[in-house]
Amino acid sequence: MDRMHQYGEDTEALSRAIVAYARNRIASPQPLDRSATGEDLTRRAGATVTPEGLGGDEALRIWSEVLAPATISTDHPSSMAFVPGAPTRASVLFDLVVGSSSTVAAGWIDGAGAIWAENQALRWVADLANYPAEAGGVFVSGGSAGNLSALVAARKAAHDRLGHRPATGWKVAMAESAHSSIVTATRVMDVEVLRLPGDDRGRLTGAALGQALDSLDEADREGVFAVVASAGATNAGTVDDLAGVADVCGDRGIWMHVDGAYGGAGMAAPSVRERYDGIERSDSFIVDPHKWLFAPYDCCALLYRDPDRARGVFRQEASYLDTVNQEGAEWNEWNPADFAYHLTRRARGLPFWFSLATYGTDAYRQAVEAVLTLTRETAAEIERHPDLELLMDPELSVVLFRRTGWSDEDYEAWWRRLLDSQIAFVQPTSWQGEKVARLCFVNPRTTIDHVRAVLGTMA
Repeated sequence: MDRMHQYGEDTEALSRAIVAYARNRIASPQPLDRSATGEDLTRRAGATVTPEGLGGDEALRIWSEVLAPATISTDHPSSMAFVPGAPTRASVLFDLVVGSSSTVAAGWIDGAGAIWAENQALRWVADLANYPAEAGGVFVSGGSAGNLSALVAARKAAHDRLGHRPATGWKVAMAESAHSSIVTATRVMDVEVLRLPGDDRGRLTGAALGQALDSLDEADREGVFAVVASAGATNAGTVDDLAGVADVCGDRGIWMHVDGAYGGAGMAAPSVRERYDGIERSDSFIVDPHKWLFAPYDCCALLYRDPDRARGVFRQEASYLDTVNQEGAEWNEWNPADFAYHLTRRARGLPFWFSLATYGTDAYRQAVEAVLTLTRETAAEIERHPDLELLMDPELSVVLFRRTGWSDEDYEAWWRRLLDSQIAFVQPTSWQGEKVARLCFVNPRTTIDHVRAVLGTMA
């Protein structure tokens, strides 16, 4: 038991081995890797949690030789499925520091330094959206947690305004293109979804929102407490009519939340910044640095235009928190636990902050623009291919296209073949009821040659 919390010769050797593994992981080209069945992993790894323990060397061997190769490297340049990741080297290294520091960043009283640094990174994100100086928020685990927390704050604001719960219940308005986590959040909150029609690209517009609200009777309209707009829908990378939605929400006193988990990073790129006009009038928004802002998993920035509206919802009261919540105390400057449904939290924004501090925001702008340039090159490459058809010009860094003559089974066989041959990890999707191909880019190290290798398998 004593060796678990003492630094002896065994720990010294293990620390050197783990640092060497981490260094190799970020310094050397890594295989794309693949998935595996639980049965296969059990057979190869054997029992790993035992009364006596395996020892650090053997546990590390099992990870590196058995488990890691069965875990797809989302930061590989040929990882183009879902929304991949591409953490900077500095952010990965500092994640080791965060893990070794035993920092709890729930309250200023014991996490001041870490929280101050996180707030520096949050301020940069808030500035991208032209949020006011008093805006603020917190880093949470991902878009699901950020969206849920924002909607909980929105419902409380609506209840405070109305003074009662609507007779027909609460409702969240959103387009079909909204992320699946929004529907999950409504289930957790036991509220209804008001589904709105999108335009030809699936985007929510102010006109459609206004028309839908006007079509409701007064009781149902009273229950719409939030509208969720997408700043980069996951499936097609499209950006909703944020300015139009902001007009409608502002006129009717409805909370506007913007889900920019994937696409919000585009605000850093001058070439597409105008697509986000109107986000500055939202009440809250999220963006996931672990996606297109080059941070390690897991990291979602949740920002509120008026943080006090969230603080009044999430602040936890208990005798053991009396000192933490003491108003006006120097140790109560900013408590991240007040802005989402959590208390204990790791300082998950620190690797992002360290990377921003290390490389500077110009490097981030350049990296996001490089991804957008690759996306445009990919679209042009598809248009030149005789068997491929681009479904729409990409708005951000998602490309949807079809291979003429292919069935659903062909697309399924295609992505499996690519992964088996370690060419790429891709996934098909559906668009307007049709199975199609989808590529998503966030990695500045992905080149047009990587893309051509993928497209070349579709002849």
